[in-house]
Amino acid sequence: MTTLLSQPAEAPAAPIRGKKRGGGVWRSFLSNRKANFGFVLFFVLLVMALFPSLFTDVDDPTAPARFMPRLPPSGDHWLGTTSLGQDVWALFVYGAREPLIIAVVAGGLATIISVFVGVSAAYLGGVADDVISFITNVVLVIPTFPLVIVLSAYSGKPTLTVMVSVLVVTGWSYGANQLRAQALSLRNRDFLESARVRGERRSYIIVFEMLPTMISLIIANFLGAALFSVLNAAGLQFLGLGDPNSDSWGTMLYWADSQSALENGAEWWAIAPALGIAALGVAFALMNYAFDEISNPALRPVRRQRGKQLAARLRPSVPAQAGPADALGGE
Repeated sequence: MTTLLSQPAEAPAAPIRGKKRGGGVWRSFLSNRKANFGFVLFFVLLVMALFPSLFTDVDDPTAPARFMPRLPPSGDHWLGTTSLGQDVWALFVYGAREPLIIAVVAGGLATIISVFVGVSAAYLGGVADDVISFITNVVLVIPTFPLVIVLSAYSGKPTLTVMVSVLVVTGWSYGANQLRAQALSLRNRDFLESARVRGERRSYIIVFEMLPTMISLIIANFLGAALFSVLNAAGLQFLGLGDPNSDSWGTMLYWADSQSALENGAEWWAIAPALGIAALGVAFALMNYAFDEISNPALRPVRRQRGKQLAARLRPSVPAQAGPADALGGE
């Protein structure tokens, strides 16, 4: 027994590092590579939209006959000029502002409606839930883009306000369905039951008890609604259902198509706005995927190195099993 008793005391296992306190959602967002890349891309486009003078010295990009038409890309005109004598790079820079406004306003309003409808239906239950769910499902099964086209075509003058209104009306149902499902899973939790026992109002329970636990899902729904708004707004403007005089990437595509830019040697007139729309869509999509992973741990990718470290910490540090000779030698 001497051999076994003389074994050195087992060193305490290294503690597993936990997350630092505070900033749970924001810290998870910053540690996600998809979120970081999407946020950097979005930030660049945001700075370009807010401060266009930092990227071009043209103050009125839509003014016709300002330069020679159909100039190729050069040091003076990075992406060439249009058939109307406009600088394509200046149009691209100033055109970033309207898609971002549409994304934030339409996506934000659609998310607010989704939260109100979905959470209220789940918490109220009964007939109210049945009626609200029926309306949500009816809107959800209607093909979205044809509905957007029909509403835009019959809404009167194609202004930015009309376009945002149409996108909000058609873009809230998917988020409401998701938030209702999440709220149903929380409705009978202990912390909500205790709030009811305390006599709290329904509005207080929904706003201060339920919604804080759904922040990551609400943000993910906002990003999805923003992506929906950007792509559908660009499609409407390309079809001529937007304001043809606005500074927007969708309007650039409309005029490039109507002026046959690809056939007349002004291909960047069409390529630049298409790349801008794609870049903004990728930014929102990557941030949306990141928040999906934050709200649902099952979607988080397993990092091999972290898995090895965790396995090493959890592996029992028991010495190798002693042979019969070793066990007898100590007696």
